Amino acid sequence: MSPSELEKYLHDHIPLSKAMEVGVIQVQPETVILSAPLVPNINHRDTVFGGSASAVAILAAWSLLHTRLSGEGIASRLVIQRNTMSYELPIDGTFTAEAAIESAEAWGQFLHMLKRRGKARITVTSVLNFGGKVAGRFEGEFVALGATGTQPIISPGVA
Repeated sequence: MSPSELEKYLHDHIPLSKAMEVGVIQVQPETVILSAPLVPNINHRDTVFGGSASAVAILAAWSLLHTRLSGEGIASRLVIQRNTMSYELPIDGTFTAEAAIESAEAWGQFLHMLKRRGKARITVTSVLNFGGKVAGRFEGEFVALGATGTQPIISPGVA
């Protein structure tokens, strides 16, 4: 999936991403990098609202899973089960979120379980970067639930 295809998918299916002006910088099997500008995500201190930073981090992690599963030809419902977010620096401009999966072994176990049981969990991390520095860190556990057609969705909640 190309960056423009993923961006269109996000804007069409997750309207918040369009309102936040989320852009897709890179889509690779090992990482997805999203960006977002300050203005639509600004808070009362002229920095990025924490909820916006967290949302972009979640979107990057979800997008990595979505593109990898799509690449494997697997349609599933993806939900976030739990996450932690740390904010290390204020962000007062365009920032990025770079998502990654812990290891090839974790991905292999996830795929095996999804194919075997129709349900699997995996941890994905996202690092927020601003001005060449780490501005935040996200870790989330996502659940993939069997084949549901051709449109995986994101929704908060417990599987």
